[in-house]
Amino acid sequence: MSNTVMDKPPVNSPLPPTTLKQPRLPRWAPVGIALVSVGLGVGLGLVAGWESRVQWGLIAALLYLLITYVLTTTIEGKRQAKDRFATSLVWTSFLVAIVPLASLIWETIARGSKVVDGYFLTHSMFGVPNMSEGGGIYHALIGTLQQVGIATLISAPIGLLTAIYLVEYGTGKLAKAVTFFVDVMTGIPSIVAGLFVLSFWIIILDFGYSGFAGAMALSILMMPIVVRSTEEMLKLVPNELREASYALGVPKWRTILKVVLPTAIGGITTGVMLAVARIAGETAPVMLLVFGSPSINTNPFEGEQSSLPYYIFEQWGAGNDPSYDRAWGAALVLIALVMILNLAARGIARWKAPKTGR
Repeated sequence: MSNTVMDKPPVNSPLPPTTLKQPRLPRWAPVGIALVSVGLGVGLGLVAGWESRVQWGLIAALLYLLITYVLTTTIEGKRQAKDRFATSLVWTSFLVAIVPLASLIWETIARGSKVVDGYFLTHSMFGVPNMSEGGGIYHALIGTLQQVGIATLISAPIGLLTAIYLVEYGTGKLAKAVTFFVDVMTGIPSIVAGLFVLSFWIIILDFGYSGFAGAMALSILMMPIVVRSTEEMLKLVPNELREASYALGVPKWRTILKVVLPTAIGGITTGVMLAVARIAGETAPVMLLVFGSPSINTNPFEGEQSSLPYYIFEQWGAGNDPSYDRAWGAALVLIALVMILNLAARGIARWKAPKTGR
């Protein structure tokens, strides 16, 4: 007898499919775990005798990660626990990084806003003892603007030309040597730049302390930043633009001047502005070379001069309440100045960005 499909014994009906859905933590679990972790962190900190909120916060962060991993492993399994732990670690690291910055800005605004007003911005410390109330930052503000401006005038052209050489002309050993020294100068401590200018400009050439001496030290710190940022912007210019210009018979120097630089001008300006913001808060070169002055000195080439970082250092070192208030006020002005420079850099980059489409 032949075997056919009809002759086969009936197949048992399949079992109902088993569900793959596993238990999951509720959506409010991260918030609840965070609240419990903060409470436990504060409690353990008080029991251990730690009065610092930073220590409480670190304990709470570690407890949050630990509790999250244990609960997720118990309820959802190890695979989901690893995913939640990684996500929690990213968010915890973000908060650990952003909370001190936000606290610093809030503290500076809260304390500095009590002092900053029209009088504070338009008066100097001439004739005002550090332990007395009154005085302002006008002399330090002028010094900062002049020193940073001179440093920009020195470093921006040199940095721009160096970057043009590295990108457009540099192919041999000299270009590699220049790149190496630029990388070395990027990490040079500010005190070393100040000592170099001190030994060369003041000790050897016998020039006095002045704002220009401090500006030269600041330009040494600013130059590698300008070179690196400009170099990266020039590399982003498409080679097709250069080749199209060469095909029309335009010489290389004119192609750089009329095609490459206008295309990259937004990024170049942004790099210069960020470099200015970087050196605006330097203190060590100013302490060595500018030497500080409580009176207004509008001549950066002669006589001692002050600056906002040096003013903050000087007032905080006085060790009394009026000087502390003035230091917080100067810090608020300095932060506002750096923030304005950063916002201006972003605005210029967006304004000068190459247009896409029609």
